[in-house]
Amino acid sequence: MATIKKTIKINGKGIHSGAPVVMEITPTSMHGIFFQRSDIKDSEPILAVYNNVGDTSMRNTTIGSVAGAHVQTIEHVMAALFMAGIDDALIKIDGPETPILDGSAMQFYESFASMVDGAPQRKKIIVRRPVVARASEVRRTLGLWTQIKLWFFEKMSGRRNNGYVKLMPGTDNSLEITATLEYPEKIIGRQTYSYTYRKDEQSVSDFFENIARARTFGKYSEWEYLKAHGMGRGADETNVIALNNSGDGTLNALIWPDEFVRHKIIDIIGDMYTSGGFLVGTIESYKGSHALNNLALKKLFSDPTNYDIITVK
Repeated sequence: MATIKKTIKINGKGIHSGAPVVMEITPTSMHGIFFQRSDIKDSEPILAVYNNVGDTSMRNTTIGSVAGAHVQTIEHVMAALFMAGIDDALIKIDGPETPILDGSAMQFYESFASMVDGAPQRKKIIVRRPVVARASEVRRTLGLWTQIKLWFFEKMSGRRNNGYVKLMPGTDNSLEITATLEYPEKIIGRQTYSYTYRKDEQSVSDFFENIARARTFGKYSEWEYLKAHGMGRGADETNVIALNNSGDGTLNALIWPDEFVRHKIIDIIGDMYTSGGFLVGTIESYKGSHALNNLALKKLFSDPTNYDIITVK
């Protein structure tokens, strides 16, 4: 199994909470990726698996109980750990949210990649039957008032909540991801990007060169709304691609014209690592979200005939 050679300390602030945070990634003999709140007395480590995801409503993935010890926005850290080949780590954090850094996975990946101790031996979770998670299913789980607010937001923004995430069989040695975004804002429009992870140096290099730097994004005119609802309080032009109010440009420069959809690949990789291993198959994400990624995993694991697990020894 692969953990890290020594403790890594990362300082920053949470993109939603805006609170300063210190995160320490430490070696561990426990199997899996664990988060632990160091600012809460006697807080137990929380295994970062799909059925421990407590919330996805704040445009992120939150691990643990929202009413108790929890950590928000784990997806970029999880993606970096997966791509670095780290199976086991204990992540101690003195606040409710991981640091956003520059809004991408690059700085996390660079911190982890040279610190791997051992060879990754994560189990392979092979998708045998297709499952589909749809936005309409997620919406039905929300309270009436939340549904009304979402409906109002969609009317104001021009965005339709008709996304889905499909998990399907593929080859027995790769994870093939195709993500599509479709936004009314001209600077985004419709974008599609595909990436394949084969557990080899080439696919890791592809991630490093073409995906890891892609940043999260949001419309500048929505920031006040988000902040009023407890989101985006730490967001600024250093960690978010800020769309201008007309939606035809950005307030900070893009790395790639399709940086938006490339960032979605990061989110998918991070969320899928909460499967507890190397998910093998094909993912089709159309207007995907953290909620849809989590629901897709729940559906996959709800029936043992949907998957096989191969333990690497």
